[in-house]
Amino acid sequence: MRMKEISLRQDPDLRKELALLARGCDFVLPSRFKKRLKAFQQGQGQFSEQPYISPTMSLVANGYFFCLFQQAKKEEPVTPSLSESIPKFYFPQGQPQANINIDNLISKIEKIFSQFSDERVTIKDMGLVAKACECPLYWKAPLFHAAGGDRRGYVSVHKFVAMWRKVLQSCHDDAFKFLHLLAKPGCSYLEQEDFIPFLQDVVDSHTGLAFLKEASDFHSRYITTVVQRIFYNVNRSWTGKITCSELRRSSFLQNVALLEEEEEINQLTEFFSYEHFYVIYCKFWELDTDHDLYIDQRDLMLHNDQAVSHRMIERIFSGAVTRYHLSFFRLSYADFIWFLISEEDKKTETSIEYWFRCMDLDGDGVLSMYELQYFYQEQCQKLEAMAIEPLPFVDCLCQMLDMVKPEIPGMITLGDLKRCKLSHIFFDTFFNIEKYLDHEQRDPLLAARDAETMGQEISDWERYAAEEYDNLVSEEATSDVTSLTRSQPGGLCYLWIMARDSRDLIWSHPKVSEKRLASSLMLL
Repeated sequence: MRMKEISLRQDPDLRKELALLARGCDFVLPSRFKKRLKAFQQGQGQFSEQPYISPTMSLVANGYFFCLFQQAKKEEPVTPSLSESIPKFYFPQGQPQANINIDNLISKIEKIFSQFSDERVTIKDMGLVAKACECPLYWKAPLFHAAGGDRRGYVSVHKFVAMWRKVLQSCHDDAFKFLHLLAKPGCSYLEQEDFIPFLQDVVDSHTGLAFLKEASDFHSRYITTVVQRIFYNVNRSWTGKITCSELRRSSFLQNVALLEEEEEINQLTEFFSYEHFYVIYCKFWELDTDHDLYIDQRDLMLHNDQAVSHRMIERIFSGAVTRYHLSFFRLSYADFIWFLISEEDKKTETSIEYWFRCMDLDGDGVLSMYELQYFYQEQCQKLEAMAIEPLPFVDCLCQMLDMVKPEIPGMITLGDLKRCKLSHIFFDTFFNIEKYLDHEQRDPLLAARDAETMGQEISDWERYAAEEYDNLVSEEATSDVTSLTRSQPGGLCYLWIMARDSRDLIWSHPKVSEKRLASSLMLL
């Protein structure tokens, strides 16, 4: 006998209670519902040994219990806010220190000021105040200027204490303190001109740069070089504005602290090395034939015997990588610093970004096959002029793709080149003929071993700067000393002086008298 499906809704009592429940009534007891449901199932048992529950019955029952569960869930006591149990992890101004005693620090500072007349300190004695503030020695100039010392020539104890108390209360790590001291009022970043007072104090007071005092005209050249190297290594966003986060991630503040410990400035190769400045400026001076501190495309083409392709030179002058306004399509000394460091060390992230921007002709973030062929065509022409058969572009392309291993086949991105340990070979292949031939003639096993040990030795830039410095000094040492005292009008006059136990070559203005130059040469 066929069993008839009897819906739960056919029970008049349950239908009434379910209707009340649907209207929002909450007085239907679960025990009463279960009792009626059990009686209904027993009634079904006379037709079959196993009770049959229709889909409608199941949905209604489940919906009823779900409503009751939601109601019970709402009635559960709410625990305290979860935000109270999650510790704060974002500190844009540095993580506050629990054990710092501001009053004790202020008392130490006041004690230092009490040693001076009228409790006023000049820039010469600011080092004592910097140490009392538990800061590196060469923070003295930023501290001095932040307290208004540049306007009066001195800092009073009241002005300085008021300034430093605000810094301690709002700035909780070295990076934010340094940025706060150097930045303009209301600025949360550092621009290039913000570093000038700090670096001028380094030039004036560091023992490793004592010999540079005789050539004050070149203080600005050295400062410009250091500023550009700071932004080259620290300003990873290419905005021209160093943020506190970039300052924290860099090693700049560690190098500033080392200025106090290291008397030999040339040991600080990342930013402050005088030898590196010497190499960079000499290379620029050789190209700047009219000595107006600007070079054009023809001048830059002469760098390293025209090793860099003409098409790449055009890209550099197009504004793809220059931060500053190109005056009549000329390159400034600041722009040349970026070019030279990127050219001699193509393994750093900044140099990879530099050359990627130059090769990305359409700016779509991808190096297409067309763009690679555009630069490789000139390489082939140079090889043919040297009676060297160039590798077909298709074969060269296969080699480069196998080396870079791009994530998207046939499309090389900036991320692909940063992951590749042989990015310098990739770039040299397309726009530097001399280095391309060096890579081709080198043993592949040695190149692979260099890729494995990359980062463990000195950088390519440091190696290049050391070699070029030795070459430049040896060339000047072998030249006739008398020719140094008879430079042409407007030419560059070299001045040798003794700096501690070593000889350093520095520049002097052409107007330096021969009598003064000869007296300096007597020291040799």
